[in-house]
Amino acid sequence: MFDVVYLCFGAAAWALVAYKAVAWFRDRSNTDLGLACLMTGGVATVFLFSAPSLYRGFDRLVGVANLAMVFLYSSVVVFAAGALVLLLRWTAGEGEAARTRARTRARLAVGVVALLWAVAVTGFAVGRPDAVEHPRDFSTAYTDAPGVMLFLVLYLAIFGASLAGLGTLCPRYAARLGGSWLARGLRVLAAGCWLGLVYCACKVIGFVLSWTGHPALWLSNGVAPLSASVAAILVLAGFSLPAAGPRVAAWRRLRRLTPLWRTVTAQTPEVTMDGSRWSGRWPFADLEWRANRQMAEIRDVQRGIRRHVESDAIDIVLERARAVSLDDGQLAAVAEAAALRRGLENRAVGHVPVHGADSVVVADGRDATELAAEYEHLALVADVYHSPLIETVLTELRQRSATMRS
Repeated sequence: MFDVVYLCFGAAAWALVAYKAVAWFRDRSNTDLGLACLMTGGVATVFLFSAPSLYRGFDRLVGVANLAMVFLYSSVVVFAAGALVLLLRWTAGEGEAARTRARTRARLAVGVVALLWAVAVTGFAVGRPDAVEHPRDFSTAYTDAPGVMLFLVLYLAIFGASLAGLGTLCPRYAARLGGSWLARGLRVLAAGCWLGLVYCACKVIGFVLSWTGHPALWLSNGVAPLSASVAAILVLAGFSLPAAGPRVAAWRRLRRLTPLWRTVTAQTPEVTMDGSRWSGRWPFADLEWRANRQMAEIRDVQRGIRRHVESDAIDIVLERARAVSLDDGQLAAVAEAAALRRGLENRAVGHVPVHGADSVVVADGRDATELAAEYEHLALVADVYHSPLIETVLTELRQRSATMRS
């Protein structure tokens, strides 16, 4: 079971690494993205080597028992080094002098980590007392081996220091970013860091209890790895949210807008761009662009049919809609849906009222901060486009128009 779980998480993590690597290759100047890619790769490698069968298979291949643990912990140290560099970059300040100072400090920090880790690996090499594999109880099996304990203590010190710094800084930056997906990702990343500190604390407490003659295997070999696994998942989620969140939101918007878009552009194909129908394309490609285009094309249709809508049609719709106790957002959506249907209907038969509407847009986003609200409004328009209330209002408008003509 452990093999399946860890290998699945490892495969998912490496897929995330590949995605981030492609993005970084497109923008090599984005150092933070490159560091995120490196750190994600460290977490992915941890998952792979945590699978007991892969752990033992690697050791059989190289002929050194528990060497996989060195690679596993080295991957964690790579993550920690990346976190330290991020910390130094984020706290450096503005200006070229500050960036130069941050680069110098980053090189120093990486050098110190590399030196400490070289000492740790040396401790492992000279202190490993037997050739028994310990993929799940390594830290408790060698509590009496000074070299291995040096290896473990230095590992926890490097890892814990990076987690504490990153876990403290991420919420501060998230607070400056409002409700963006990057802010959410930073908060999830911070939660992963703090849970990772629980892992470090469990290991240290386990060492102390073992040295005092009261070993707590449930703590070191149970709670600690469980908290580390959940922490790693949170870290990966934190790294993936800034990229995945907007795409998921765009896919949801696209799914809700598409029926309305198809309906209104079927009668006015001239408003659609070449390639707007995306036939035969990968369904998850360019989600945000496609959602933006659909909204823009729906708005183009609305602007084009406003002269076909009676000037008082929206007032009539709002009056009838208020009778069924709708809130302001629903009222606006019903009014806009009815006006859109009425305009398309009149245009189809060539009817142009004497007094056309100045606009059929009841709620409109004015700047980028209101874009999400405009998406939600148009999605509500799509939801009520074929509702019984709209049918009732349209029937009344048709009857009134027929009476006025006669």
